[in-house]
Amino acid sequence: MARSDETPLIVLVAGETSGDNLGAQLIAALRQRIPEARFAGIAGPRMAAAGCEPWERAESLSVMGLFEIIPHLPRLLRIRRNLIERVLAERPAVYVGVDAKEFNLRIAPHFKQAGIPTVQYVSPQVWAWRQGRVHTIGRAVDLVLCLLPFEKPFYDSHSVHAEFVGHPLADQVPMQMSAAEARDKLGIPIEGQYVAVLPGSRHGEVSRLSPDFAATIAWLHEQRPELRFISALTSDTTRRIFEAALDKAAGGTRELRDRVTLVDGQAQTVMAASDAVLLASGTATLEATLVKRPMVVAYRLGWLTSFLLKHLKLFKAPFFAQPNLLAGRELVPEYFNAEVRADVLGPAVLRQLERADRASLVQTFASIHETLRRDASARAADAIVDLLVKRRLSVAS
Repeated sequence: MARSDETPLIVLVAGETSGDNLGAQLIAALRQRIPEARFAGIAGPRMAAAGCEPWERAESLSVMGLFEIIPHLPRLLRIRRNLIERVLAERPAVYVGVDAKEFNLRIAPHFKQAGIPTVQYVSPQVWAWRQGRVHTIGRAVDLVLCLLPFEKPFYDSHSVHAEFVGHPLADQVPMQMSAAEARDKLGIPIEGQYVAVLPGSRHGEVSRLSPDFAATIAWLHEQRPELRFISALTSDTTRRIFEAALDKAAGGTRELRDRVTLVDGQAQTVMAASDAVLLASGTATLEATLVKRPMVVAYRLGWLTSFLLKHLKLFKAPFFAQPNLLAGRELVPEYFNAEVRADVLGPAVLRQLERADRASLVQTFASIHETLRRDASARAADAIVDLLVKRRLSVAS
């Protein structure tokens, strides 16, 4: 732990956009409790804007899949080696892994063994697959901050220190969002039915899903020519990938492309403007839940990763879409790998548009929203400060 005569250093390591958002909010909450603290680590633009010195960009850790990571290993190992050396040299008051679980939980033991308090903010889906990892996690970190309510009881049952803090997204998203206001904000016609299409945030993920999502748009356009589509893309690269897929699905005609509005970012507004959402599995499915729109969820991995997950039975959870996991039952349809194709996704989207139980679904989504709305960043900061106080008292005694 940092000496008392030093300005306390808090190191945070985040990967990709969602971790960057969580990290920025956590920094703001910690700064209220420890005004003199300074922050550094692997950070995205939001964390940097919140005052975190970026030793490396968060995007550098954004790799998905068991085997898809292999081409990136030399770069990741270099980042890992440099980070371990720097953290051990600077001895921060606490090390906080913000998501980026595979990366953070492999290096956290180095810091915990050196006497640096370690925290993992966002639990791995250890309850879903490779459950034996829970003991490894307990040895790696002093505290796990859980975003989902069923995670803490799982850790408690294995004697791993964990706290449920709620989900920051639930704090940010209003309980009700008007489709008309969202459409007005996006500058699109207020009348008509819209399908939001979100193929993901990672380049690999967007590359895998874009052809089938674009083909689904073409299928839906053929069945319901009056439908309009809006798509949120996270970067210039993902936009180019999706545009190329749309051009191929359109077969060189302008009619289909004219029905699709592409938006840079603003995923939440795009969801709110829609009547139903087609999206990649991940945090976006929770966001669609909080915005309270019916959805169709798709998940596609590389073939070798998929083969091992299926044949080694590594995945234990009954669902992968967040609303289904939180409800403990299938609220919305979810499709994996070979099922991710236009003739499956298209009819599923139509069924979501025409759901007779839409009001009941929205009410269930609202109940989930209320459960997760706990002022998560403040609770996470309080839990970290409490850990530091207990550690200080333990050292003093």
